[in-house]
Amino acid sequence: MNKPKMATEKGVPSNSRVLMLLGQLERMNGEALVRDVEMARQVTTKILHLIQTQEKSGKEVMSKGSTGMEVILASLEKSRDVQTSLNILYILTELLTVGRGRRVGVFVSKGGTGILFQVLITSSKELPPSEELMLHLHSLLAKVGQKDRKFGVKARLSGALNVTTNLIKQNLQNTKLLLPCLQVLRVYCTNSVNAISLGKNGAVELMFKIVAPYSKKNTSLLKVALDALGALLKSKTNARRAVDGSYVPVLLALYLDWHRNDLRHRHMLIRKGLLVCLRNITNIKVGRKAFIEADGMRILYNSSTECLPVRTLDPLVNTSSLIMRKCFPKNRLPLPTIKSAFHFQLPHVPAGGPVEQLYSQAPGVDDVVDESDDNEDADTDTENDEDEKDSCILNDDIETDLDKLHPKRSINRPFEELKAYERFFSELSEDFQGYNFDCSKSTSTTSSSTSFSSSASSRSTRSIVVPTAAAPSPKHIPIPNSHEDYNSVKGHRTRPSPSPSAPTSTHSAPLTPLELDTIHLNKDNTNIPTPDGRSNLSSFSRSPSQGQMIDQELTHPLECVSLDDEGGPNAEEGSEGVKHGDSPVNSTRHIQSPLLLGGIPTRRVGGGGSNWGSDCGSEGADDEGGEGAVLEVPDTALLLPLHDPDLYVEMVKGTHSVPHYAEVAYPDYFGHVAPTFSEPLLERLYGVQRSKIFQDIERLIHPNDILDKVVYDLDIPSCPVIEDNGESLKFNSQFESGNLRKAVQVRKYEYDLVLNADINSNHYHQWFYFEVSGMRVGTTYRFNLINCEKSNSQFNYGMQALMYSVQEAIHGRPRWVRTGTDICYYKNHFARSSIAAGGQKGKSYYTTTFSTSFSHKDDVCYFAYHYPYTYSTLKMHLSKLEDLRTPQIYLRQDVLCETLSGNSCPLLTITAMPESNSNDHICQFRNRSLIFLSARVHPGETNASWVMKGTLEFLMGTSPLAVSLRDAYIFKIVPMLNPDGVVNGNHRCSLSGEDLNRQWLNPNPELHPTIYHTKSLLQYLAYIQKAPLVFCDYHGHSRKKNVFMYGCSVKETVWQTNISATSSDLQEDLGYRTLPKILSQIAPAFSMASCSFVVERSKESTARVVVWREIGVKRSYTMESTLCGCDQGKYKGLHIGTRELEEMGAQFCMSLLRLKRLTGLRNHQHLLDLESDIIGTHTKVVSSCSTTYVLEEDEPSFLEEIDYSAESNDEDAEPESELAVEVNENLDQLSDSETNHRD
Repeated sequence: MNKPKMATEKGVPSNSRVLMLLGQLERMNGEALVRDVEMARQVTTKILHLIQTQEKSGKEVMSKGSTGMEVILASLEKSRDVQTSLNILYILTELLTVGRGRRVGVFVSKGGTGILFQVLITSSKELPPSEELMLHLHSLLAKVGQKDRKFGVKARLSGALNVTTNLIKQNLQNTKLLLPCLQVLRVYCTNSVNAISLGKNGAVELMFKIVAPYSKKNTSLLKVALDALGALLKSKTNARRAVDGSYVPVLLALYLDWHRNDLRHRHMLIRKGLLVCLRNITNIKVGRKAFIEADGMRILYNSSTECLPVRTLDPLVNTSSLIMRKCFPKNRLPLPTIKSAFHFQLPHVPAGGPVEQLYSQAPGVDDVVDESDDNEDADTDTENDEDEKDSCILNDDIETDLDKLHPKRSINRPFEELKAYERFFSELSEDFQGYNFDCSKSTSTTSSSTSFSSSASSRSTRSIVVPTAAAPSPKHIPIPNSHEDYNSVKGHRTRPSPSPSAPTSTHSAPLTPLELDTIHLNKDNTNIPTPDGRSNLSSFSRSPSQGQMIDQELTHPLECVSLDDEGGPNAEEGSEGVKHGDSPVNSTRHIQSPLLLGGIPTRRVGGGGSNWGSDCGSEGADDEGGEGAVLEVPDTALLLPLHDPDLYVEMVKGTHSVPHYAEVAYPDYFGHVAPTFSEPLLERLYGVQRSKIFQDIERLIHPNDILDKVVYDLDIPSCPVIEDNGESLKFNSQFESGNLRKAVQVRKYEYDLVLNADINSNHYHQWFYFEVSGMRVGTTYRFNLINCEKSNSQFNYGMQALMYSVQEAIHGRPRWVRTGTDICYYKNHFARSSIAAGGQKGKSYYTTTFSTSFSHKDDVCYFAYHYPYTYSTLKMHLSKLEDLRTPQIYLRQDVLCETLSGNSCPLLTITAMPESNSNDHICQFRNRSLIFLSARVHPGETNASWVMKGTLEFLMGTSPLAVSLRDAYIFKIVPMLNPDGVVNGNHRCSLSGEDLNRQWLNPNPELHPTIYHTKSLLQYLAYIQKAPLVFCDYHGHSRKKNVFMYGCSVKETVWQTNISATSSDLQEDLGYRTLPKILSQIAPAFSMASCSFVVERSKESTARVVVWREIGVKRSYTMESTLCGCDQGKYKGLHIGTRELEEMGAQFCMSLLRLKRLTGLRNHQHLLDLESDIIGTHTKVVSSCSTTYVLEEDEPSFLEEIDYSAESNDEDAEPESELAVEVNENLDQLSDSETNHRD
């Protein structure tokens, strides 16, 4: 007897019975198989019996190296006997049922799918075809179809689509055969071409003959049929076919029938299948129209509402919600145009620029919704934009040109031009010969300084008007323009003498500042000294009793200063009362409310039953109302050494705004004292987002319940506050940095709020700052900001808005606090046209919604995206910085340039005075390294200004650390790069309608003066070989937590690309990592893991990249501070506040001290003695970080996934995916003794 030719695996006996039978079957292949039918049946029956009864037989057939599968498939292909074919199909079914994944893969790799299709086609030609053979063929095809990537193509090319479709048509009542046929059809339809082809052959109509009303029979069959129908309807062609066949009402009726009858919820999958069909049909416009006409919104809304109490039915509720939101008619915003409500005429409009494009659009087309069948995110529930991709995918934006990556210092300007900037660096040529080092006043620095504050405040002739809080209209009190000269030398301050028309409010004596610069540098326990020298824990660890003590101090009985129009003796007596009081804290200001700048019509109408302003459009000066009540406002000078309300008002007078603001917001006037308690991130409650969406859907279902009442509208400039009968809240945003364009009352306690676009643009809606009054105590109000643009927000991850209560301030708690419940952020039914969206189709807006209640009657409250910090606040702070100056501090304030609207851009120089005017000391003074800092290029990133405030206070401090820092460096600081944007409430742009942080490559001196002149300063330094050691631009980040840095590295950029580079190409100084590494060790809010040093093409015109590439500063950074809070370290789970932001500014300074030691510069050996103070002995160090990608300038993709259609309460369900980059162990060496590991 001949041995089988079967190849066998080593170790498997060659005389195995199943292998012998397979060998016999192999020899029969060909004519013998057709001729000796009985023998073929017997052999295949024996093989089947062995596989069914002996597990090892199946393993032998499928074992590696065995050719058993090839023999079986060859026999199936050549068999013409139905019984033999059935036996082989039974064998294959048994083999593929066990170990499905690998075995099916082997089957597919051996060409099994194609053979099955071949047998199917051959069998179908027999009349009638064998029902059992067709059943088992389709069962096996359904099993292998999902594992074969080319299954759909093979089916189409073989002609199997029509065979299966015809079989279904002929066996509609034969459920046994119908089920596997539908299972295969479902797999066919995963191929879009197949779905269209099947639709043309009547598959859609065929499925509707199978789906049926509620029944307990054949539920499995119905489920598969709905799955197949849903797959068919993913094709827009098939979806239109379903609409044309009037099947949308049929689906709704079926869903309603199953919803009503499936009382025990056993058939949720069938109900979900019906919803999936509706979801796919409504991806096209005609489908949405048919859905609405069939009353689909009401049907799904009512059914979903009934499902809400049952948690297991959430998939039904979520899919219904998605369908309803998709079918909610897309509306334009309730605005005449989405261009900004304000217009600023530029000196010239660049051809082809964004402003020219904006204003060249035809009227009426800038906000028209696209008439397109393309629906965003049609096949996904996450509704994330394209930039929300897994960061593991290589970013196409990464720079791959090595020539561009390598920094090449290129000034490209003649020195004759740059020489004009020498005057901003007088410290480099100053000989200090006229300076008396024994005296506290410097004639040289006084003469060389430009008094920024006085120049800014002396332009305006407007007077201050203080309306009453109780009288029908305010008593307007004109005060002549102040001519106070705030010089740059402490103590030289001149004021006009008091007159009857100008009562004087004398400032109290200078107070000891809250010194951030003496913080103990333990990352886990930061101490911040109080003005009296005692050390308190920072805000997140301070005890409640300390907070109560501060509140008590602020509410002591106080003497007052009254701003009275009669002036005279009373005013002077009030001034003296403050000057000679026992304690600076024990005094109050009596002011009237709110603050307006006189000579300009006031536009505010009262709230909470009181008239807080004059009638709309009336001239205040002509109003002779009676005396009004005054507000007792605590003097917070002890806790806010850089805040002076009266000085703030003076600064406002010199601030130029496009809308000509005439009011001062209370929070900016009173100031903000950081809370002494921690503010945890808000825990997101299950069902919040869904309930908000359902309330929005109710607007369409119950339109009669919607008030749609406009209560505030900046597009009515003469009277933006709409009069009513007191049933509505009153809004206002007509003050510096304010942003609210329109308020619409949609329900009794719910308001839609529309933000204003950046001036000379039609987008960038994110920053908000507005006032609310007329509220009812204890009532919960809902606010919806309906024209947000970003695809995601930290509002979905615990962030709350900020609120400032005037009544709370009056009672001794002048502070912004986090507020709001039921907060979420989701895509809404408002949209822009493709023109307005820059070519993107049907670009939707997003809603930020939150609810809040009010605690005080007759209160005035303010809401803001983040802690406001106005341009006038900066001017006030810079003026007060002079009070912190000691004879040992070199401080100069210059006006770098004027902005488009005429506001001054300040430039500060801070360092230590030389010890004497000897040559050695002057030489040491001039040879100090330069640190160049800037902030607030994006107006909406107010946290950057608070960090800068912390930096400035530290630099002006008296601690040994601050003294050492001034001895080591000369600081050049531009604290606000975009004053115009800040003043006018922009979020990202200047008045040119452009992002200034995109203009560094080629700034225009007329359109981008602050960038042009700041870059010129750096170019001048590069020319004279004094390029800064560090350049850092402070920013804020809206979609990530913690504080982190972006830097520039050739090596780390190349690592993220596929380009080939030689070792010489990758040689670079690794010092760019030192500063962020130090910060990760000393700053609790700083996260090294979030830092990135990748250079991308889209950022080649940003400050960080241009300064690195053109000026040659290897330590060129953007430092991003979260607008939300932290998810690591000491502040994990807590909101970030102004105290932590200012602390971050101080810690940045302290990191520069450590950097000084590490750079090993001479003449500073005493810094080694401060090492233990800077780092401490028990700090936790951070490992080499992974480099994350930046997909959008200053806004890397927010990687915490949120499902906008469903309820996503698990923030960690999709953790941030960060590319782990192997960093050379030498990269992060800070000292010989340090080791790096993850905190």
